[in-house]
Amino acid sequence: MTGFLLLAFLILVAGVIAVPLASRFGLGSVLGYLLAGMAISPLLGALNVDVDALQVFAEFGVVMMLFIVGLELEPKRLWEMRGKLLGLGGGQVVLTTLAITGIALISGNPWQTALAIGMILALSSTAIIVQTLNEKNLLGSEGGEASFSVLLVQDVAVIPMLALIPLLAMPELAAAAAGHSDGGAHGGLDFTKHMSGWLAAAVRIGAVAAVIGIGVFLVRPLFRYIAAANLRELFTAAALGVVIGIALLMSLVGLSPALGAFVAGVVLATSEYRHELESDINPFKGLLLGLFFITVGAGIDFALASERLGEVVLWAAVTIAAKFAILFGVGWSYGLRKQALWLFSLSLPQAGEFAFVLIAFAVANAVLGQGQADLLLLIVALTMLVTPLLFILYDKVIARAYCKGEAREADEINEENPVIIAGRGRVGGIVDRMLQIAGYSTTVIDYDSAQLEIVRKFGYTTYFGDATRPDLLHSAGIEKAKLLVVALDEREQIDKLVQYAIKNFPDLHVTARAIDRNHVYDLWSYGCRDIIRETYDSSLRMGRSAYEALGMDRQQAMAVTEAFERNDRAFMPEVADLYKVGVPFHENEPLMQRVRELRDKWDPILREQMDEILKRGR
Repeated sequence: MTGFLLLAFLILVAGVIAVPLASRFGLGSVLGYLLAGMAISPLLGALNVDVDALQVFAEFGVVMMLFIVGLELEPKRLWEMRGKLLGLGGGQVVLTTLAITGIALISGNPWQTALAIGMILALSSTAIIVQTLNEKNLLGSEGGEASFSVLLVQDVAVIPMLALIPLLAMPELAAAAAGHSDGGAHGGLDFTKHMSGWLAAAVRIGAVAAVIGIGVFLVRPLFRYIAAANLRELFTAAALGVVIGIALLMSLVGLSPALGAFVAGVVLATSEYRHELESDINPFKGLLLGLFFITVGAGIDFALASERLGEVVLWAAVTIAAKFAILFGVGWSYGLRKQALWLFSLSLPQAGEFAFVLIAFAVANAVLGQGQADLLLLIVALTMLVTPLLFILYDKVIARAYCKGEAREADEINEENPVIIAGRGRVGGIVDRMLQIAGYSTTVIDYDSAQLEIVRKFGYTTYFGDATRPDLLHSAGIEKAKLLVVALDEREQIDKLVQYAIKNFPDLHVTARAIDRNHVYDLWSYGCRDIIRETYDSSLRMGRSAYEALGMDRQQAMAVTEAFERNDRAFMPEVADLYKVGVPFHENEPLMQRVRELRDKWDPILREQMDEILKRGR
């Protein structure tokens, strides 16, 4: 018991320390977990921890993740993705397997071993990619959907790979493989192992059909029954039971548990219990995925890595380069361009967690020697370690430079108007229309060329360019303008433009869009006094609607909302002097103390105002 508690404490502390540090430096949570595992690897060795067994347990986080992803995909949407699944996914798996097999043959490996290596390294990491795309809100983008399509096909492709590997067995490796289990990657029970091919296929198809039937006919009545008990912990237990049961069923017939969980998630995507299932599974998914990444980092054999460092780095580089080239070509041929193509190509060049499964299976079936397997494990781990760095490359270089179309020259602005609007997206577009309808002339600048082409088709004049560039602002006549509306999307761009305008044009009225409350105080510290928080007014409207739904009439709800808004706006200048740019609210203790004091002061006053409004309405 003490050993278990010590192990749990060690892993949790490592994650809690490493992940926030990695996130603060822009490295992402995945790399933080991997580094945490590498840091505690010597301690795990000293405690005689079986990292491989721990990793098998942690891989259930991947199962839960795919279940949640499935909940977000209705069957109709999945059907709409069929082209991506077959074209992108199928093309990537086949071409990458052939390319890496060829490289392995050139390196002197037997064709059986070379083909096994090709299949193993053709797969990518579902855990890393989906987690990272979710963190960056890119999973629903064109490039994110294309990446997920490939990952889904790869998960399915594991099934024929597991069927093919035993056929590649080499007699000279059979003796060495005799001590290994042939029951699967982790020695699991597989009822189809000794069945004929057609019978095993029929059983597996029946298992998938059973998963669909469970989702359609059994899960809804089960959760309705449990909901009647009104016990949250029973609902959580049932949600876990469904996922674990489906994973178990898939394992017993030699299929990927992650694939079964995904199918179940898709079936339940239209269920009224979808959101409850997602909220119950999410915490377990996050913890197990973190544990999985830690075990990957901890599983690196540093002694072997130091002995064969050149070979490991070379093979990892070759794998990433070959997969990147194939992904770029497949993506281009499918029609992906610019940002979507780069995101797709940089997301998937690593090897994945299923490589650990296939490597162990190949050793057990006399296709790989133990030495080759150990080397492959290091190559897989290194490619996974590099992946967060590829995402940093995408964020810092590709997305900022290439994808924004900076290669296109800014338009020549040949008019000077009293109003300049920086950004014509969801916010700037509405402001522009309101001003023009009222008779005001505007000059609108935006750097999204695709959006501008659409806007121009509707007859709106918008100039392409970076509104933070002083020369472009001068050509737009900022010296004579009365109002600058800053409606850009990116916080850094907003800050840059506001600081420049206020410093150089003190008589110019600047109205700026703020991303959140912290950003409001940043802009205030720059000297801006007309700040609109992007979600503030919609939040007030929702609150007003909530008042009406609870029995207030329209006039009362509007009056109470206005009183709340006056109070909230009066709050800001009271604490602005204590705000420090770059320091979050919760880390600024003097500011937090002042907020608590003002809340104690203003809340009773606001309550009296609201009571008076309600009394007048009665």
